Amino acid sequence: MGAAATNSSNEPETIIKVRDLVVGFGERNVIDGLDMDVRRGEILGVVGPSGTGKSVTLRAVTGLTPKRGGTVEVFGMDMDTATEKERLAVERRWGVLFQQGALFSSLTVRQNIEMPMREHTDLSPKLREEIARLKIDLVGLKQEAGDRLPSELSGGMIKRAALARALALDPDIVFLDEPTAGLDPIGANAFDRLIMTLKDSLGLTVYLVTHDLDTLVTACDRICALKGGKVLAIGPLSEMVKNDDPWMKEYFRGERARAAGMGAAA
Repeated sequence: MGAAATNSSNEPETIIKVRDLVVGFGERNVIDGLDMDVRRGEILGVVGPSGTGKSVTLRAVTGLTPKRGGTVEVFGMDMDTATEKERLAVERRWGVLFQQGALFSSLTVRQNIEMPMREHTDLSPKLREEIARLKIDLVGLKQEAGDRLPSELSGGMIKRAALARALALDPDIVFLDEPTAGLDPIGANAFDRLIMTLKDSLGLTVYLVTHDLDTLVTACDRICALKGGKVLAIGPLSEMVKNDDPWMKEYFRGERARAAGMGAAA
């Protein structure tokens, strides 16, 4: 795993800063006073018990779910006080891969990849198609997959096609929501390796929501554990396995964790 980029003071540069985030539905707050920093060039794995708000936090950070309080800064821009033009400029610098891929079922893979370019650029149809072909190569799909509909793809191919769409505008940040969910161990490992390769080759920052222990071991530079609507702990795997919170102990030092090789990090 590559080291995160640093600034002139040799401290990792924070490109996403979340402070006192509150997100709720009805009378219940799922996220209640969450603070989080995401550093440039890292893969940050976000974990937590079921229903703890991992995906909700991702959607709140990207503006897809309204928040009730707190601030989100991306590239130093407060997303609440930014003008529409400023906000759109920031949003063009990230891509999102949703849990089930969320590809448009009536469009081919190539057309799905071209969609962000249609919405946000004035590129010619020919250039959009050429870029889509490059993205298909980038994520390890064969070019013939570009002419297929999502219904004709395997689960692993859907994930790669959705990743290609997330990369369509050459983002600096990629948000991944359970990217290996539903994949067999071989496919999940291949996807983890792909993310690591793209991070290093493209200089990406990756915000990765996961429950996959192997992904945490293989791909993540730091791990952020959520519990009770807040960040319970954040740091490298070596720190996570030493945490004595009951859920943390079971997750990072239980039988499945040992099978994933986490015991070696303790």
